Amino acid sequence: MNKRLTPGKVAKFLVLLLMFFFLACPLIWQLSLAFKGPKDDLYAIPPYVWPHDFTLQNFPAVFKRLPLWSYAANTLFVAAINIVGQIATGTMAGYALALLKFKGRKLVVGFLFLSMLIPGETILVTQFLIIRALGLQNSLLGVALPGIAGAMNILLFINAFRAIPRDLIEAAEVDGASNWQRFYMICAPQVKGTMALVAIFSFIGSWNDFLWPLVVLSDDTHYTLTLGMSRLQGTFVNDPRLVAAGTVIALVPVLLVFFVCQRYIFQGLEVGGIKE
Repeated sequence: MNKRLTPGKVAKFLVLLLMFFFLACPLIWQLSLAFKGPKDDLYAIPPYVWPHDFTLQNFPAVFKRLPLWSYAANTLFVAAINIVGQIATGTMAGYALALLKFKGRKLVVGFLFLSMLIPGETILVTQFLIIRALGLQNSLLGVALPGIAGAMNILLFINAFRAIPRDLIEAAEVDGASNWQRFYMICAPQVKGTMALVAIFSFIGSWNDFLWPLVVLSDDTHYTLTLGMSRLQGTFVNDPRLVAAGTVIALVPVLLVFFVCQRYIFQGLEVGGIKE
């Protein structure tokens, strides 16, 4: 039976098509620039997407100009610390706020919600002053430290722990399991989907972060990948082809992580607690 094409469905399709256009156009244009050669007019009117002088030489040129492997290693180091920190702090805080009873629990959850309303730029100076007071300025640890805990991830874990059947936790308590034993033996294994989701989001956030490393780091040997890419565009050197090629190179790991782990993203969003 054919489905009827209603005006509402047509409107939804047009809205989705418009959203796709605005979201995909910058990426398509960057890909176009990355493969354009010296004979291509980058400022042609009207602009054209498919390169007339197709080339792959922009990508090796980026590697020759920048120590990309060093920048990628620095970024992976920061991402690893953030992933471990987010999972450790998120699971412990989420377990306590979801399943333990203590005074001020609702107040803490309320503060978590309120902290999500504060733009990160408003606390940037305070963060930097704390990092400098700890002697971590111009270090990768100083870049990673503020990212080891996040309000959104804690709230995700709260929701996941609340979905665990109460009978399972009470049975462990009757058997004499302590809070720590109930946490890491009973509850933590049931929120692996949320752990995977938090790990993926932490990796993508760390990989794409630009502003905070720019504030903390001054030595280019410690640069992360996104910050190092800024060296492709300077006062006297400005080749949009190389900038676009560098952007595509930096985007590849994020796309790989998303395509490989996308099922964990949807599972983590939809399911929190015991899996069938």
